[in-house]
Amino acid sequence: MIVLDVKDLYEKSHIGKEVMLEGWIRNHRKQKEFGFIDFNDGTYFKSVQIVYAKDLENFSEITKFRVGSAVRITGEVIKSLGKNQDFEIKLKTIILEGDCPEDYPIQPKRHSREFLREVGYLRPRTNLFNATFRVRSLVAMAIHTYFQERGYVYLHSPIITGSDAEGAGDMFKVTTLDLEKVPKTKDNVVDYSKDFFHKEASLTVSGQLQGEAFALAYKRVYTFGPTFRAENSNTKTHASEFWMIEPEVAFCDLDRLMDIEEDVLKYIIHYVLKHAKVEIEFFDKFVEPGLIDKLKSVLDKTAVRISHKEAIDILLNSKLKFENIPDYYEDLAKEHEKYLTEEYFKSPVFITDWPKDIKAFYMRSNEDGETVAAVDLLVPGAGELMGGSQREERLDKLLQRMKEMNVSAEELDWYVNLRKYGGCKHSGFGIGFERLLIYITGVENIRDVIPFPRTPGNCEF
Repeated sequence: MIVLDVKDLYEKSHIGKEVMLEGWIRNHRKQKEFGFIDFNDGTYFKSVQIVYAKDLENFSEITKFRVGSAVRITGEVIKSLGKNQDFEIKLKTIILEGDCPEDYPIQPKRHSREFLREVGYLRPRTNLFNATFRVRSLVAMAIHTYFQERGYVYLHSPIITGSDAEGAGDMFKVTTLDLEKVPKTKDNVVDYSKDFFHKEASLTVSGQLQGEAFALAYKRVYTFGPTFRAENSNTKTHASEFWMIEPEVAFCDLDRLMDIEEDVLKYIIHYVLKHAKVEIEFFDKFVEPGLIDKLKSVLDKTAVRISHKEAIDILLNSKLKFENIPDYYEDLAKEHEKYLTEEYFKSPVFITDWPKDIKAFYMRSNEDGETVAAVDLLVPGAGELMGGSQREERLDKLLQRMKEMNVSAEELDWYVNLRKYGGCKHSGFGIGFERLLIYITGVENIRDVIPFPRTPGNCEF
Protein backbone atom coordinates (compact mmCIF):
# COMPACT_ATOMS: atom_id res chain seq x y z
CA MET A 1 0.00 0.00 0.00
CA ILE A 2 1.25 3.51 -0.87
CA VAL A 3 0.29 6.86 0.67
CA LEU A 4 -0.78 9.31 -2.05
CA ASP A 5 -2.40 12.69 -2.63
CA VAL A 6 -5.40 13.04 -4.91
CA LYS A 7 -3.15 14.99 -7.27
CA ASP A 8 -0.95 11.89 -7.67
CA LEU A 9 -3.93 9.85 -8.83
CA TYR A 10 -4.66 12.32 -11.64
CA GLU A 11 -1.06 12.74 -12.75
CA LYS A 12 -0.23 9.05 -13.13
CA SER A 13 -2.27 5.85 -13.44
CA HIS A 14 -2.45 3.75 -10.27
CA ILE A 15 -5.09 1.28 -11.48
CA GLY A 16 -4.86 -1.98 -9.51
CA LYS A 17 -2.85 -0.49 -6.65
CA GLU A 18 -3.89 -0.24 -3.02
CA VAL A 19 -3.54 3.32 -1.73
CA MET A 20 -4.12 5.38 1.38
CA LEU A 21 -5.59 8.90 1.19
CA GLU A 22 -6.32 11.57 3.82
CA GLY A 23 -8.83 14.34 3.27
CA TRP A 24 -12.43 15.46 3.60
CA ILE A 25 -15.88 14.30 2.54
CA ARG A 26 -17.32 16.74 -0.02
CA ASN A 27 -20.53 14.77 -0.64
CA HIS A 28 -21.98 11.46 0.53
CA ARG A 29 -24.68 9.58 -1.36
CA LYS A 30 -26.04 6.49 0.36
CA GLN A 31 -28.05 3.66 -1.21
CA LYS A 32 -29.34 0.38 0.17
CA GLU A 33 -26.49 -1.75 -1.11
CA PHE A 34 -23.83 0.84 -2.00
CA GLY A 35 -22.45 4.23 -0.97
CA PHE A 36 -20.51 6.92 -2.83
CA ILE A 37 -18.23 9.48 -1.21
CA ASP A 38 -16.86 12.50 -3.06
CA PHE A 39 -13.42 12.82 -1.50
CA ASN A 40 -11.01 15.76 -1.76
CA ASP A 41 -7.74 16.47 0.02
CA GLY A 42 -7.00 19.96 -1.34
CA THR A 43 -4.05 18.88 -3.50
CA TYR A 44 -6.07 18.91 -6.74
CA PHE A 45 -9.15 20.74 -7.98
CA LYS A 46 -11.05 17.55 -8.86
CA SER A 47 -12.36 15.11 -6.27
CA VAL A 48 -12.17 11.31 -6.24
CA GLN A 49 -15.16 9.02 -5.92
CA ILE A 50 -14.90 6.45 -3.13
CA VAL A 51 -17.22 3.45 -3.62
CA TYR A 52 -18.16 1.11 -0.79
CA ALA A 53 -20.52 -1.86 -0.61
CA LYS A 54 -22.65 -3.63 1.99
CA ASP A 55 -20.11 -6.42 2.32
CA LEU A 56 -17.95 -4.12 4.48
CA GLU A 57 -18.23 -5.03 8.14
CA ASN A 58 -18.95 -1.45 9.25
CA PHE A 59 -21.19 -0.52 6.29
CA SER A 60 -23.98 0.97 8.43
CA GLU A 61 -21.46 3.02 10.43
CA ILE A 62 -19.88 4.43 7.24
CA THR A 63 -23.27 5.55 5.92
CA LYS A 64 -23.51 7.91 8.89
CA PHE A 65 -20.30 9.81 8.04
CA ARG A 66 -21.30 13.39 7.30
CA VAL A 67 -20.24 15.99 4.74
CA GLY A 68 -17.22 17.98 5.95
CA SER A 69 -15.74 15.17 8.04
CA ALA A 70 -12.01 14.46 7.89
CA VAL A 71 -11.23 10.82 7.03
CA ARG A 72 -8.37 8.47 6.25
CA ILE A 73 -9.19 5.81 3.72
CA THR A 74 -7.51 2.82 2.14
CA GLY A 75 -8.73 1.14 -0.99
CA GLU A 76 -7.96 -0.17 -4.45
CA VAL A 77 -7.80 2.12 -7.47
CA ILE A 78 -10.11 0.63 -10.09
CA LYS A 79 -11.30 1.64 -13.53
CA SER A 80 -14.54 3.59 -13.29
CA LEU A 81 -17.70 2.71 -15.16
CA GLY A 82 -18.94 6.31 -14.81
CA LYS A 83 -18.91 8.71 -17.73
CA ASN A 84 -17.04 11.63 -16.17
CA GLN A 85 -14.16 9.83 -14.48
CA ASP A 86 -11.45 7.39 -15.45
CA PHE A 87 -10.98 5.80 -12.05
CA GLU A 88 -12.45 5.49 -8.57
CA ILE A 89 -11.44 3.96 -5.23
CA LYS A 90 -13.00 0.71 -4.01
CA LEU A 91 -13.03 1.22 -0.26
CA LYS A 92 -11.41 -1.25 2.12
CA THR A 93 -11.15 0.76 5.35
CA ILE A 94 -12.11 4.24 6.47
CA ILE A 95 -11.21 5.98 9.74
CA LEU A 96 -13.06 9.07 10.95
CA GLU A 97 -10.34 11.56 11.91
CA GLY A 98 -12.65 14.49 12.60
CA ASP A 99 -16.45 14.41 12.73
CA CYS A 100 -18.63 17.20 11.38
CA PRO A 101 -22.12 18.14 12.67
CA GLU A 102 -25.27 18.42 10.58
CA ASP A 103 -25.15 22.23 10.67
CA TYR A 104 -21.90 22.36 8.66
CA PRO A 105 -22.39 25.46 6.44
CA ILE A 106 -20.75 24.10 3.26
CA GLN A 107 -23.27 21.55 2.05
CA PRO A 108 -23.17 20.09 -1.51
CA LYS A 109 -25.35 22.76 -3.09
CA ARG A 110 -24.89 26.18 -4.67
CA HIS A 111 -24.06 28.93 -2.16
CA SER A 112 -24.04 32.66 -2.90
CA ARG A 113 -20.68 34.43 -2.76
CA GLU A 114 -22.14 36.84 -0.19
CA PHE A 115 -22.98 33.93 2.12
CA LEU A 116 -19.56 32.37 1.65
CA ARG A 117 -17.87 35.62 2.69
CA GLU A 118 -19.67 35.25 6.02
CA VAL A 119 -17.95 31.89 6.53
CA GLY A 120 -14.69 32.92 4.89
CA TYR A 121 -12.66 30.42 6.92
CA LEU A 122 -14.55 27.58 5.18
CA ARG A 123 -14.95 28.89 1.64
CA PRO A 124 -11.68 27.38 0.32
CA ARG A 125 -13.54 24.04 0.55
CA THR A 126 -15.88 25.06 -2.29
CA ASN A 127 -15.00 24.60 -5.97
CA LEU A 128 -15.01 28.32 -6.79
CA PHE A 129 -12.68 29.39 -4.02
CA ASN A 130 -10.53 26.30 -4.15
CA ALA A 131 -9.81 27.20 -7.79
CA THR A 132 -9.43 30.92 -7.09
CA PHE A 133 -6.88 30.65 -4.33
CA ARG A 134 -4.89 27.95 -6.10
CA VAL A 135 -4.64 30.29 -9.10
CA ARG A 136 -3.64 33.10 -6.73
CA SER A 137 -0.77 30.92 -5.52
CA LEU A 138 0.27 30.03 -9.08
CA VAL A 139 0.17 33.66 -10.27
CA ALA A 140 2.40 34.63 -7.34
CA MET A 141 4.81 31.88 -8.37
CA ALA A 142 4.73 33.08 -11.98
CA ILE A 143 5.61 36.61 -10.88
CA HIS A 144 8.56 35.51 -8.78
CA THR A 145 9.78 33.12 -11.49
CA TYR A 146 9.62 35.80 -14.18
CA PHE A 147 11.64 38.36 -12.26
CA GLN A 148 14.09 35.94 -10.65
CA GLU A 149 14.96 34.34 -13.98
CA ARG A 150 15.72 37.80 -15.38
CA GLY A 151 18.11 38.89 -12.65
CA TYR A 152 15.81 41.07 -10.54
CA VAL A 153 16.46 41.34 -6.80
CA TYR A 154 13.39 40.82 -4.61
CA LEU A 155 13.09 43.75 -2.20
CA HIS A 156 11.07 43.51 1.01
CA SER A 157 10.05 47.14 1.26
CA PRO A 158 8.82 48.35 4.69
CA ILE A 159 5.19 48.01 5.69
CA ILE A 160 5.49 50.81 8.25
CA THR A 161 6.54 54.09 6.68
CA GLY A 162 6.97 57.76 7.47
CA SER A 163 6.16 58.94 3.93
CA ASP A 164 3.15 58.93 1.61
CA ALA A 165 4.53 57.78 -1.74
CA GLU A 166 1.38 58.62 -3.69
CA GLY A 167 0.44 61.83 -1.93
CA ALA A 168 -2.98 60.23 -1.44
CA GLY A 169 -3.38 60.93 2.26
CA ASP A 170 -5.67 57.90 2.79
CA MET A 171 -3.29 56.07 5.09
CA PHE A 172 -3.73 53.96 8.23
CA LYS A 173 -1.92 55.53 11.18
CA VAL A 174 0.47 53.43 13.24
CA THR A 175 0.84 54.50 16.86
CA THR A 176 1.45 53.27 20.41
CA LEU A 177 0.08 56.46 21.95
CA ASP A 178 -2.66 56.05 24.55
CA LEU A 179 -5.72 57.17 22.60
CA GLU A 180 -7.46 58.04 25.87
CA LYS A 181 -4.61 60.41 26.81
CA VAL A 182 -3.05 61.65 23.58
CA PRO A 183 -0.04 63.91 24.31
CA LYS A 184 -0.31 67.38 22.80
CA THR A 185 2.20 70.11 22.01
CA LYS A 186 1.82 73.68 23.24
CA ASP A 187 0.00 74.35 19.95
CA ASN A 188 -2.54 71.65 20.90
CA VAL A 189 -1.60 69.20 18.14
CA VAL A 190 -0.59 65.57 18.63
CA ASP A 191 2.97 65.34 19.95
CA TYR A 192 4.37 62.52 17.83
CA SER A 193 7.79 62.93 19.46
CA LYS A 194 6.26 60.88 22.29
CA ASP A 195 5.22 58.12 19.89
CA PHE A 196 7.13 54.88 19.21
CA PHE A 197 8.98 56.15 16.12
CA HIS A 198 9.24 59.73 17.43
CA LYS A 199 7.34 60.85 14.32
CA GLU A 200 4.06 60.25 12.52
CA ALA A 201 3.98 56.76 10.93
CA SER A 202 1.54 54.89 8.69
CA LEU A 203 1.02 51.62 6.86
CA THR A 204 2.53 51.83 3.39
CA VAL A 205 0.56 52.54 0.22
CA SER A 206 3.51 51.61 -2.01
CA GLY A 207 7.06 50.26 -1.91
CA GLN A 208 8.03 52.27 -4.99
CA LEU A 209 10.26 54.90 -3.40
CA GLN A 210 12.33 52.27 -1.60
CA GLY A 211 12.36 50.29 -4.84
CA GLU A 212 13.97 53.22 -6.62
CA ALA A 213 16.74 53.34 -3.99
CA PHE A 214 17.53 49.65 -4.51
CA ALA A 215 17.27 49.87 -8.30
CA LEU A 216 20.07 52.45 -8.21
CA ALA A 217 22.23 49.80 -6.57
CA TYR A 218 21.05 46.51 -8.12
CA LYS A 219 19.82 47.82 -11.50
CA ARG A 220 16.71 45.61 -11.50
CA VAL A 221 14.50 45.05 -8.43
CA TYR A 222 10.89 44.26 -7.62
CA THR A 223 8.68 44.40 -4.56
CA PHE A 224 5.75 42.09 -3.95
CA GLY A 225 3.87 42.60 -0.74
CA PRO A 226 0.84 44.03 1.06
CA THR A 227 -0.13 47.68 0.81
CA PHE A 228 -2.89 49.59 2.58
CA ARG A 229 -5.39 52.33 1.82
CA ALA A 230 -7.75 53.86 4.39
CA GLU A 231 -10.11 54.81 1.58
CA ASN A 232 -13.79 54.47 2.48
CA SER A 233 -14.70 52.81 -0.80
CA ASN A 234 -17.04 49.85 -1.24
CA THR A 235 -16.60 49.11 -4.94
CA LYS A 236 -15.86 45.69 -6.40
CA THR A 237 -12.24 46.66 -7.08
CA HIS A 238 -11.22 48.39 -3.83
CA ALA A 239 -9.94 46.87 -0.60
CA SER A 240 -8.20 48.32 2.44
CA GLU A 241 -5.43 45.73 2.29
CA PHE A 242 -4.17 44.46 -1.04
CA TRP A 243 -0.95 43.27 -2.68
CA MET A 244 1.22 45.10 -5.19
CA ILE A 245 4.01 44.08 -7.55
CA GLU A 246 6.33 47.01 -8.24
CA PRO A 247 9.41 46.51 -10.45
CA GLU A 248 12.00 49.30 -10.77
CA VAL A 249 14.71 49.29 -13.45
CA ALA A 250 17.73 51.58 -13.73
CA PHE A 251 18.87 52.93 -17.11
CA CYS A 252 15.37 52.25 -18.44
CA ASP A 253 13.19 54.69 -20.38
CA LEU A 254 9.43 54.61 -20.97
CA ASP A 255 9.57 52.62 -24.21
CA ARG A 256 11.62 49.85 -22.63
CA LEU A 257 9.34 49.89 -19.60
CA MET A 258 6.36 49.13 -21.83
CA ASP A 259 8.26 46.21 -23.34
CA ILE A 260 8.72 44.80 -19.83
CA GLU A 261 5.09 45.35 -18.86
CA GLU A 262 3.79 43.53 -21.90
CA ASP A 263 6.31 40.73 -21.51
CA VAL A 264 5.48 40.08 -17.85
CA LEU A 265 1.72 40.03 -18.52
CA LYS A 266 2.09 37.52 -21.35
CA TYR A 267 4.41 35.38 -19.23
CA ILE A 268 1.91 35.26 -16.34
CA ILE A 269 -1.02 34.37 -18.63
CA HIS A 270 1.00 31.66 -20.37
CA TYR A 271 2.12 30.27 -17.01
CA VAL A 272 -1.42 30.07 -15.65
CA LEU A 273 -2.86 28.50 -18.81
CA LYS A 274 -0.16 25.84 -18.52
CA HIS A 275 -0.17 25.17 -14.78
CA ALA A 276 -3.83 25.79 -13.89
CA LYS A 277 -5.53 24.20 -16.88
CA VAL A 278 -8.33 22.54 -14.90
CA GLU A 279 -9.07 25.66 -12.84
CA ILE A 280 -9.12 27.97 -15.86
CA GLU A 281 -11.47 25.58 -17.68
CA PHE A 282 -13.75 25.73 -14.62
CA PHE A 283 -13.72 29.55 -14.66
CA ASP A 284 -14.38 29.56 -18.41
CA LYS A 285 -17.40 27.29 -17.97
CA PHE A 286 -18.98 28.59 -14.78
CA VAL A 287 -17.65 32.11 -14.07
CA GLU A 288 -16.79 33.99 -17.28
CA PRO A 289 -17.66 32.22 -20.55
CA GLY A 290 -15.03 33.12 -23.12
CA LEU A 291 -12.31 33.65 -20.51
CA ILE A 292 -9.78 31.38 -22.22
CA ASP A 293 -10.25 33.13 -25.56
CA LYS A 294 -9.85 36.52 -23.83
CA LEU A 295 -6.57 35.48 -22.24
CA LYS A 296 -5.20 33.84 -25.38
CA SER A 297 -6.01 36.94 -27.42
CA VAL A 298 -3.55 38.90 -25.25
CA LEU A 299 -0.85 36.36 -26.05
CA ASP A 300 -1.54 36.63 -29.78
CA LYS A 301 -1.48 40.42 -30.08
CA THR A 302 1.01 43.23 -29.57
CA ALA A 303 -0.27 46.08 -27.44
CA VAL A 304 -0.98 49.36 -29.23
CA ARG A 305 0.88 52.45 -27.98
CA ILE A 306 -0.82 55.83 -28.11
CA SER A 307 -0.59 59.07 -26.13
CA HIS A 308 -3.31 60.34 -23.82
CA LYS A 309 -4.03 63.10 -26.35
CA GLU A 310 -4.40 60.56 -29.17
CA ALA A 311 -6.75 58.51 -26.98
CA ILE A 312 -8.96 61.54 -26.33
CA ASP A 313 -8.95 62.36 -30.06
CA ILE A 314 -10.18 58.84 -30.83
CA LEU A 315 -12.89 59.02 -28.20
CA LEU A 316 -14.15 62.42 -29.34
CA ASN A 317 -14.07 61.43 -33.02
CA SER A 318 -16.09 58.27 -32.27
CA LYS A 319 -19.22 60.48 -32.01
CA LEU A 320 -20.45 58.19 -29.22
CA LYS A 321 -22.37 59.70 -26.33
CA PHE A 322 -20.26 58.73 -23.36
CA GLU A 323 -21.66 59.27 -19.90
CA ASN A 324 -18.32 60.92 -19.04
CA ILE A 325 -17.22 63.38 -21.73
CA PRO A 326 -13.57 62.71 -22.72
CA ASP A 327 -11.27 65.53 -21.58
CA TYR A 328 -7.66 66.27 -22.54
CA TYR A 329 -6.88 67.20 -18.93
CA GLU A 330 -8.68 64.38 -17.12
CA ASP A 331 -8.34 60.66 -16.46
CA LEU A 332 -10.07 58.08 -18.64
CA ALA A 333 -13.34 56.59 -17.44
CA LYS A 334 -14.10 52.86 -17.52
CA GLU A 335 -16.34 53.35 -20.55
CA HIS A 336 -13.47 55.05 -22.39
CA GLU A 337 -11.09 52.19 -21.59
CA LYS A 338 -13.69 49.67 -22.72
CA TYR A 339 -14.21 51.42 -26.06
CA LEU A 340 -10.48 51.72 -26.79
CA THR A 341 -9.61 48.11 -25.94
CA GLU A 342 -12.72 46.18 -26.95
CA GLU A 343 -14.15 48.13 -29.87
CA TYR A 344 -11.57 50.42 -31.47
CA PHE A 345 -8.29 48.50 -31.20
CA LYS A 346 -9.57 45.09 -30.00
CA SER A 347 -6.28 44.59 -28.19
CA PRO A 348 -4.33 45.76 -25.13
CA VAL A 349 -3.46 49.47 -25.28
CA PHE A 350 -0.68 51.51 -23.67
CA ILE A 351 -1.71 55.11 -22.94
CA THR A 352 1.33 57.37 -22.52
CA ASP A 353 2.17 61.02 -21.80
CA TRP A 354 -0.50 61.96 -19.30
CA PRO A 355 -1.46 65.46 -18.10
CA LYS A 356 0.95 66.28 -15.28
CA ASP A 357 -1.72 67.72 -13.00
CA ILE A 358 -3.40 64.32 -12.50
CA LYS A 359 -0.20 62.34 -11.92
CA ALA A 360 2.29 61.92 -9.05
CA PHE A 361 5.24 64.18 -8.29
CA TYR A 362 7.93 61.63 -9.14
CA MET A 363 6.98 61.19 -12.81
CA ARG A 364 9.38 62.64 -15.38
CA SER A 365 8.24 65.92 -16.94
CA ASN A 366 8.05 65.93 -20.72
CA GLU A 367 9.53 68.72 -22.85
CA ASP A 368 6.07 70.20 -23.51
CA GLY A 369 5.78 71.18 -19.84
CA GLU A 370 2.20 69.90 -19.83
CA THR A 371 2.58 66.13 -19.64
CA VAL A 372 4.65 63.50 -17.84
CA ALA A 373 6.23 60.25 -19.04
CA ALA A 374 3.56 58.07 -17.45
CA VAL A 375 1.91 54.97 -18.91
CA ASP A 376 -1.18 52.88 -18.19
CA LEU A 377 -1.72 49.46 -19.73
CA LEU A 378 -5.37 48.84 -20.60
CA VAL A 379 -6.59 45.34 -21.44
CA PRO A 380 -9.88 44.10 -22.95
CA GLY A 381 -12.37 43.07 -20.30
CA ALA A 382 -10.70 44.86 -17.40
CA GLY A 383 -9.42 48.30 -18.41
CA GLU A 384 -6.38 49.56 -16.51
CA LEU A 385 -4.20 46.69 -15.30
CA MET A 386 -0.77 48.29 -14.85
CA GLY A 387 0.44 51.82 -14.25
CA GLY A 388 3.97 53.16 -14.38
CA SER A 389 6.29 55.93 -15.42
CA GLN A 390 9.79 57.03 -16.15
CA ARG A 391 10.90 58.62 -12.88
CA GLU A 392 12.16 62.18 -12.69
CA GLU A 393 15.94 61.84 -12.41
CA ARG A 394 16.74 65.59 -12.77
CA LEU A 395 17.18 67.10 -9.33
CA ASP A 396 15.97 70.60 -10.22
CA LYS A 397 12.87 69.28 -12.01
CA LEU A 398 12.01 66.95 -9.13
CA LEU A 399 12.30 69.73 -6.55
CA GLN A 400 10.17 71.98 -8.72
CA ARG A 401 7.41 69.35 -8.98
CA MET A 402 7.51 68.62 -5.26
CA LYS A 403 7.10 72.31 -4.54
CA GLU A 404 4.18 72.59 -6.99
CA MET A 405 2.44 69.62 -5.37
CA ASN A 406 3.21 70.54 -1.75
CA VAL A 407 5.34 67.45 -1.17
CA SER A 408 7.96 68.06 1.52
CA ALA A 409 11.49 67.74 0.12
CA GLU A 410 12.78 67.82 3.68
CA GLU A 411 10.78 64.79 4.77
CA LEU A 412 11.87 62.94 1.62
CA ASP A 413 15.46 64.17 1.64
CA TRP A 414 16.76 60.61 1.21
CA TYR A 415 14.66 60.24 -1.96
CA VAL A 416 15.86 63.60 -3.29
CA ASN A 417 19.47 62.58 -2.58
CA LEU A 418 19.15 59.66 -4.98
CA ARG A 419 19.29 62.30 -7.74
CA LYS A 420 22.49 63.76 -6.27
CA TYR A 421 24.44 60.58 -5.63
CA GLY A 422 24.92 58.87 -8.99
CA GLY A 423 21.36 59.19 -10.24
CA CYS A 424 20.35 57.99 -13.69
CA LYS A 425 17.23 57.59 -15.76
CA HIS A 426 15.05 54.82 -14.34
CA SER A 427 11.49 53.60 -14.63
CA GLY A 428 9.01 51.37 -12.86
CA PHE A 429 5.43 50.23 -12.79
CA GLY A 430 2.89 48.71 -10.45
CA ILE A 431 0.49 45.80 -10.81
CA GLY A 432 -2.41 45.45 -8.41
CA PHE A 433 -2.19 41.73 -7.65
CA GLU A 434 -5.90 41.31 -6.93
CA ARG A 435 -6.95 43.23 -10.04
CA LEU A 436 -4.69 40.94 -12.05
CA LEU A 437 -6.44 37.95 -10.45
CA ILE A 438 -9.86 39.40 -11.26
CA TYR A 439 -8.78 39.64 -14.88
CA ILE A 440 -7.30 36.13 -15.04
CA THR A 441 -10.12 34.30 -13.22
CA GLY A 442 -13.18 36.32 -14.18
CA VAL A 443 -14.14 36.50 -10.48
CA GLU A 444 -15.16 40.14 -10.55
CA ASN A 445 -15.19 41.14 -6.85
CA ILE A 446 -11.89 41.84 -5.10
CA ARG A 447 -13.39 40.39 -1.90
CA ASP A 448 -13.45 37.00 -3.60
CA VAL A 449 -9.82 36.87 -4.75
CA ILE A 450 -8.35 37.78 -1.33
CA PRO A 451 -8.38 34.95 1.24
CA PHE A 452 -9.54 37.17 4.12
CA PRO A 453 -10.55 40.59 2.70
CA ARG A 454 -10.20 43.80 4.67
CA THR A 455 -12.75 46.42 3.58
CA PRO A 456 -14.57 49.29 5.32
CA GLY A 457 -16.45 47.81 8.26
CA ASN A 458 -14.98 44.34 7.74
CA CYS A 459 -11.97 42.88 9.56
CA GLU A 460 -13.20 39.33 10.20
CA PHE A 461 -11.17 36.15 10.54
